[in-house]
Amino acid sequence: MRIGIDKDTCIGAGQCALTAPDVFTQDDDGYSTLRPGREDGGGSPLVREAARACPVGAITAEEPEDAGALPDVR
Repeated sequence: MRIGIDKDTCIGAGQCALTAPDVFTQDDDGYSTLRPGREDGGGSPLVREAARACPVGAITAEEPEDAGALPDVR
């Protein structure tokens, strides 16, 4: 999983750290950051919920493109 944090948008509400504390924390200024070693979400099922919980939409959580997937040609 790819997790992005838009540092310019983050307001430090902390909802991500409350929702998925094993993945997110807050830096010394109170802004969201990923815990070391959790840059890929660490398999946490709560990462997507943490992204939804962000009041300003500063967090994105995307699955990487499946290189072996066949294109939809409909």
